Amino acid sequence: MTAMTTGNSSRADANRRRILDVALAELLRDPDASMDQIARAAGVVRRTVYGHFPSREALISTLVDEAVQALAEADAGARAGVADPARAVARSVLAIWEIADRYRLLVALAQRTVTVQGIRERLAPLRENKVQLLQRGLDEGVFSSPLPAPALAYVHEQMLFAVTEAVNDGLVTAEEAGRSATVTVLAAAGVPASAAAELVAEVSAES
Repeated sequence: MTAMTTGNSSRADANRRRILDVALAELLRDPDASMDQIARAAGVVRRTVYGHFPSREALISTLVDEAVQALAEADAGARAGVADPARAVARSVLAIWEIADRYRLLVALAQRTVTVQGIRERLAPLRENKVQLLQRGLDEGVFSSPLPAPALAYVHEQMLFAVTEAVNDGLVTAEEAGRSATVTVLAAAGVPASAAAELVAEVSAES
Protein backbone atom coordinates (compact mmCIF):
# COMPACT_ATOMS: atom_id res chain seq x y z
CA MET A 1 0.00 0.00 0.00
CA THR A 2 1.47 3.35 -1.01
CA ALA A 3 1.75 6.34 1.31
CA MET A 4 -0.88 8.13 -0.79
CA THR A 5 -3.30 5.20 -0.48
CA THR A 6 -2.70 5.02 3.26
CA GLY A 7 -3.30 8.74 3.56
CA ASN A 8 -6.54 8.54 1.59
CA SER A 9 -7.71 5.62 3.72
CA SER A 10 -6.91 7.45 6.96
CA ARG A 11 -8.73 10.55 5.73
CA ALA A 12 -11.75 8.45 4.73
CA ASP A 13 -11.78 6.77 8.15
CA ALA A 14 -11.55 10.15 9.87
CA ASN A 15 -14.41 11.49 7.72
CA ARG A 16 -16.54 8.46 8.53
CA ARG A 17 -15.88 8.84 12.25
CA ARG A 18 -16.68 12.54 12.14
CA ILE A 19 -19.90 11.92 10.21
CA LEU A 20 -21.02 9.35 12.81
CA ASP A 21 -20.19 11.61 15.76
CA VAL A 22 -21.91 14.61 14.20
CA ALA A 23 -24.89 12.51 13.07
CA LEU A 24 -25.45 11.25 16.60
CA ALA A 25 -25.39 14.80 17.98
CA GLU A 26 -27.66 16.11 15.22
CA LEU A 27 -30.18 13.28 15.51
CA LEU A 28 -30.36 13.66 19.29
CA ARG A 29 -30.97 17.37 18.78
CA ASP A 30 -33.39 16.90 15.87
CA PRO A 31 -34.65 13.34 15.24
CA ASP A 32 -35.78 14.43 11.77
CA ALA A 33 -32.35 15.75 10.75
CA SER A 34 -31.71 15.05 7.07
CA MET A 35 -28.55 13.77 5.43
CA ASP A 36 -28.03 17.31 4.09
CA GLN A 37 -28.16 18.74 7.61
CA ILE A 38 -25.73 16.12 8.85
CA ALA A 39 -23.35 16.80 5.96
CA ARG A 40 -23.38 20.55 6.65
CA ALA A 41 -22.83 20.03 10.37
CA ALA A 42 -19.93 17.66 9.64
CA GLY A 43 -18.37 20.14 7.23
CA VAL A 44 -18.48 17.77 4.26
CA VAL A 45 -20.46 17.63 1.05
CA ARG A 46 -23.53 15.44 0.84
CA ARG A 47 -21.77 13.10 -1.60
CA THR A 48 -19.19 12.29 1.09
CA VAL A 49 -21.89 11.24 3.54
CA TYR A 50 -23.57 9.03 0.94
CA GLY A 51 -20.17 7.59 0.05
CA HIS A 52 -19.99 6.10 3.53
CA PHE A 53 -23.69 5.50 4.17
CA PRO A 54 -26.00 4.80 1.19
CA SER A 55 -29.09 5.94 3.10
CA ARG A 56 -30.26 7.65 6.28
CA GLU A 57 -31.45 4.25 7.49
CA ALA A 58 -27.96 2.79 6.98
CA LEU A 59 -26.45 5.64 8.98
CA ILE A 60 -28.90 5.16 11.85
CA SER A 61 -28.33 1.40 11.74
CA THR A 62 -24.58 1.94 12.13
CA LEU A 63 -25.16 4.26 15.08
CA VAL A 64 -27.36 1.61 16.70
CA ASP A 65 -24.61 -0.98 16.17
CA GLU A 66 -22.16 1.31 17.94
CA ALA A 67 -24.62 1.90 20.78
CA VAL A 68 -25.08 -1.85 21.26
CA GLN A 69 -21.31 -2.37 21.28
CA ALA A 70 -20.97 0.34 23.94
CA LEU A 71 -23.71 -1.33 26.00
CA ALA A 72 -21.95 -4.70 25.77
CA GLU A 73 -18.64 -3.23 26.88
CA ALA A 74 -20.27 -1.40 29.80
CA ASP A 75 -22.06 -4.58 30.89
CA ALA A 76 -18.92 -6.72 30.72
CA GLY A 77 -16.84 -4.16 32.60
CA ALA A 78 -19.45 -3.75 35.34
CA ARG A 79 -19.84 -7.49 35.96
CA ALA A 80 -16.13 -8.40 35.84
CA GLY A 81 -14.96 -10.02 39.06
CA VAL A 82 -18.30 -9.62 40.87
CA ALA A 83 -19.36 -12.89 42.48
CA ASP A 84 -22.75 -11.92 43.93
CA PRO A 85 -25.42 -12.14 41.18
CA ALA A 86 -27.58 -9.35 42.68
CA ARG A 87 -24.62 -6.97 42.90
CA ALA A 88 -23.56 -7.95 39.38
CA VAL A 89 -27.05 -7.15 38.05
CA ALA A 90 -27.10 -3.83 39.92
CA ARG A 91 -23.68 -2.83 38.59
CA SER A 92 -24.62 -3.97 35.09
CA VAL A 93 -27.92 -2.07 34.91
CA LEU A 94 -26.43 1.11 36.33
CA ALA A 95 -23.55 0.96 33.84
CA ILE A 96 -25.86 0.15 30.95
CA TRP A 97 -28.17 3.01 31.90
CA GLU A 98 -25.36 5.54 31.56
CA ILE A 99 -24.87 4.42 27.96
CA ALA A 100 -28.58 3.93 27.27
CA ASP A 101 -29.37 7.43 28.54
CA ARG A 102 -26.95 8.88 26.00
CA TYR A 103 -28.55 6.92 23.18
CA ARG A 104 -32.19 6.80 24.36
CA LEU A 105 -33.49 9.27 21.77
CA LEU A 106 -31.57 7.37 19.11
CA VAL A 107 -33.24 4.12 20.18
CA ALA A 108 -36.66 5.77 19.91
CA LEU A 109 -35.68 7.04 16.47
CA ALA A 110 -34.24 3.69 15.41
CA GLN A 111 -37.52 1.96 16.15
CA ARG A 112 -38.92 3.81 13.14
CA THR A 113 -36.22 2.53 10.81
CA VAL A 114 -34.29 -0.44 12.24
CA THR A 115 -37.44 -1.98 13.79
CA VAL A 116 -37.75 -3.31 17.32
CA GLN A 117 -36.94 -6.82 16.06
CA GLY A 118 -33.73 -5.56 14.52
CA ILE A 119 -32.73 -3.98 17.82
CA ARG A 120 -33.58 -7.20 19.68
CA GLU A 121 -31.39 -9.19 17.33
CA ARG A 122 -28.48 -6.83 17.96
CA LEU A 123 -28.96 -7.20 21.71
CA ALA A 124 -28.89 -11.03 21.59
CA PRO A 125 -25.28 -11.45 22.86
CA LEU A 126 -25.89 -8.99 25.71
CA ARG A 127 -29.14 -10.79 26.55
CA GLU A 128 -27.39 -14.17 26.64
CA ASN A 129 -24.92 -12.85 29.20
CA LYS A 130 -27.85 -11.61 31.29
CA VAL A 131 -29.55 -15.03 31.02
CA GLN A 132 -26.44 -16.74 32.41
CA LEU A 133 -26.22 -14.26 35.27
CA LEU A 134 -29.90 -14.58 36.12
CA GLN A 135 -29.70 -18.38 35.96
CA ARG A 136 -26.79 -18.35 38.40
CA GLY A 137 -28.80 -16.12 40.73
CA LEU A 138 -31.81 -18.42 40.51
CA ASP A 139 -29.66 -21.50 41.14
CA GLU A 140 -28.06 -19.87 44.18
CA GLY A 141 -31.39 -18.68 45.58
CA VAL A 142 -30.40 -15.01 45.27
CA PHE A 143 -33.23 -14.49 42.79
CA SER A 144 -36.73 -15.93 42.80
CA SER A 145 -39.07 -15.82 39.83
CA PRO A 146 -41.84 -17.92 38.31
CA LEU A 147 -40.19 -17.17 34.96
CA PRO A 148 -37.20 -19.07 33.62
CA ALA A 149 -34.01 -17.05 33.20
CA PRO A 150 -34.40 -16.47 29.42
CA ALA A 151 -37.91 -15.05 29.87
CA LEU A 152 -36.83 -12.98 32.85
CA ALA A 153 -34.03 -11.49 30.73
CA TYR A 154 -36.67 -10.37 28.21
CA VAL A 155 -38.67 -8.77 31.02
CA HIS A 156 -35.60 -6.86 32.22
CA GLU A 157 -34.82 -5.72 28.69
CA GLN A 158 -38.34 -4.45 28.07
CA MET A 159 -38.38 -2.69 31.43
CA LEU A 160 -35.31 -0.70 30.42
CA PHE A 161 -36.88 0.17 27.06
CA ALA A 162 -40.00 1.31 28.91
CA VAL A 163 -37.99 3.47 31.31
CA THR A 164 -36.18 5.17 28.42
CA GLU A 165 -39.56 5.98 26.87
CA ALA A 166 -40.77 7.35 30.22
CA VAL A 167 -37.74 9.64 30.35
CA ASN A 168 -38.33 10.72 26.73
CA ASP A 169 -41.94 11.55 27.65
CA GLY A 170 -40.86 13.58 30.69
CA LEU A 171 -42.43 11.23 33.24
CA VAL A 172 -39.18 10.75 35.16
CA THR A 173 -35.80 12.46 35.09
CA ALA A 174 -32.83 10.63 33.59
CA GLU A 175 -30.96 10.89 36.90
CA GLU A 176 -33.81 9.30 38.86
CA ALA A 177 -34.49 6.74 36.16
CA GLY A 178 -31.16 4.93 36.36
CA ARG A 179 -31.42 4.01 40.02
CA SER A 180 -35.17 3.42 39.90
CA ALA A 181 -34.82 1.13 36.90
CA THR A 182 -32.11 -0.86 38.66
CA VAL A 183 -34.24 -1.31 41.78
CA THR A 184 -37.19 -2.33 39.61
CA VAL A 185 -35.12 -4.88 37.68
CA LEU A 186 -33.84 -6.44 40.90
CA ALA A 187 -37.36 -6.50 42.36
CA ALA A 188 -38.60 -8.26 39.21
CA ALA A 189 -35.94 -10.92 39.88
CA GLY A 190 -37.37 -11.47 43.34
CA VAL A 191 -35.09 -9.27 45.45
CA PRO A 192 -37.17 -7.48 48.15
CA ALA A 193 -37.63 -3.83 47.17
CA SER A 194 -36.01 -2.50 50.36
CA ALA A 195 -32.96 -4.73 49.92
CA ALA A 196 -32.77 -3.80 46.25
CA ALA A 197 -32.87 -0.09 47.08
CA GLU A 198 -30.11 -0.48 49.68
CA LEU A 199 -27.92 -2.43 47.24
CA VAL A 200 -28.40 0.11 44.45
CA ALA A 201 -27.56 2.99 46.80
CA GLU A 202 -24.44 1.15 47.90
CA VAL A 203 -23.31 0.33 44.38
CA SER A 204 -24.04 3.87 43.19
CA ALA A 205 -21.87 5.27 45.98
CA GLU A 206 -18.97 3.13 44.78
CA SER A 207 -18.87 4.71 41.33
